[in-house]
Amino acid sequence: MQHTDSILIVDFGSQVTQLIARRVREAGVYSEIAPFQSAEEAFDRIRPAGIILSGGPASVTLATSPRAPQRFFEAGIPILGICYGQQLMSAQLGGNVVISGDGGEFGKAFVDVKSDCGLFHGLWAEGERHQVWMSHGDKVDALPPGFVPVATSEGAPFAIVADEARRFYGVQFHPEVVHTPDGGKLIANFARHVCGLAGDWTMAEFRDAKIAEIREQVGTGKVICGLSGGVDSSVAALLIHEAIGDQLTCVFVDGGILRAGEAEQVVGLFRGHYNIPLVHVQAQTLFMNGLAGVTDPEAKRKFIGKTFIDVFEAEAKKIGGAEFLAQGTLYPDVIESVSFTGGPSVTIKSHHNVGGLPERMNMKLVEPLRELFKDEVRALGRELGLPDVFVGRHPFPGPGLAIRIPGEVTQERCDILRKADAVYLEEIRNAGLYDAIWQAFAVLLPVRTVGVMGDGRTYDHVLALRAVTSTDGMTAEVFDFPSDFLPRVATRIVNEVKGVNRVVYDYTSKPPGTIEWE
Repeated sequence: MQHTDSILIVDFGSQVTQLIARRVREAGVYSEIAPFQSAEEAFDRIRPAGIILSGGPASVTLATSPRAPQRFFEAGIPILGICYGQQLMSAQLGGNVVISGDGGEFGKAFVDVKSDCGLFHGLWAEGERHQVWMSHGDKVDALPPGFVPVATSEGAPFAIVADEARRFYGVQFHPEVVHTPDGGKLIANFARHVCGLAGDWTMAEFRDAKIAEIREQVGTGKVICGLSGGVDSSVAALLIHEAIGDQLTCVFVDGGILRAGEAEQVVGLFRGHYNIPLVHVQAQTLFMNGLAGVTDPEAKRKFIGKTFIDVFEAEAKKIGGAEFLAQGTLYPDVIESVSFTGGPSVTIKSHHNVGGLPERMNMKLVEPLRELFKDEVRALGRELGLPDVFVGRHPFPGPGLAIRIPGEVTQERCDILRKADAVYLEEIRNAGLYDAIWQAFAVLLPVRTVGVMGDGRTYDHVLALRAVTSTDGMTAEVFDFPSDFLPRVATRIVNEVKGVNRVVYDYTSKPPGTIEWE
């Protein structure tokens, strides 16, 4: 599908490449990410109005490091290089890049604007100083012909460079992250002012484009969609159903690792409201038997991912065979499992939709939300008419309660956690705080402590509570509850949930922690 009013983003393995796409979309411009290995194919397919070269972990000084197709620089369209992208552009166009002898530049920095350029249109002026976010070891020490420095920093004399004649720009910092306050506006300037795009792209257009892509991918084939009950899989199911109708069958698997009332709510919505074919599989025994004795978090995720696939394949056979498996995989899931593009990114944890897929899986994947963040999925859900009770739900991991029980997962421990989690979320809703929190949940720890209840001694479980705020799930801050909230919740849980005698609160941000515990 062609999007000639679009930006092509070439991914060199940065952990934050998708944030570039996010900023472009926020400017009202369509964008697609392509790994550097297949960038030419994407370029020929979408015929973009501009190109952005992402950051990445490699060093341009190494002969084995990734490169951009040279023809991109001869296409006559604007190019913006970010961090590694700037260094790459410099190296490929006749400049020079060196390994920084003083250890590079990391974190908050300030750039001094030396002269005007297209990126600064209506935003920055000569003589001003602005905050940016640096993260680089190498640096450009000689510019290619035609380039001039337009801003400098203490650690980067070529912090921003420009070749106005060819509309080529390079920035050593990361404008896509929130720590560069004007970064989104710089990217918007590139997309709209430099590339000349209108900025009128909407989520409705994304919906239409994805529906067309799904139809093209699937053809007349049958699709099975794994429903988890979360907003991601729900939106994916609605979008695919809109595209292919009754070619889609949803499978909702209850492995005994769901929250209280989850199954009834999901089944009711999809059978009652949308009339989407839905198979409700009771698989508690299968999952609990397989999780017995398993304590390693990665092993849990991989078992759960494999077992979901086993169930889906069995259900596919029952409906006469399905060629495709649909999932609500999002970008943060992907980047924490493997690179978005298969490029050189670091695995943080295996997402069950990604790292847990067995090689022998007999179905092809349909993942229409793979490029989106959670808040964008919610916007798409509203566009599709999904009720607020689903659109606004806190994220819930596919492996469910199993990764909120460090150590062995048993039916008893799931039941304890389910009850405690329900109390916690009920109190959050009663306090009117649910929509202010990105994600809140309880974790049942593999720790017992001594307590006193009545006049007797107890030796029971410790429950940890977690609540964070975030915009996209890539970073998160701890939610600061009113002072009377946590004592009230702790009292209710200890009183109402048999097996828990102590409650603690997790104050760790992301990073260094993840949002989930496993």
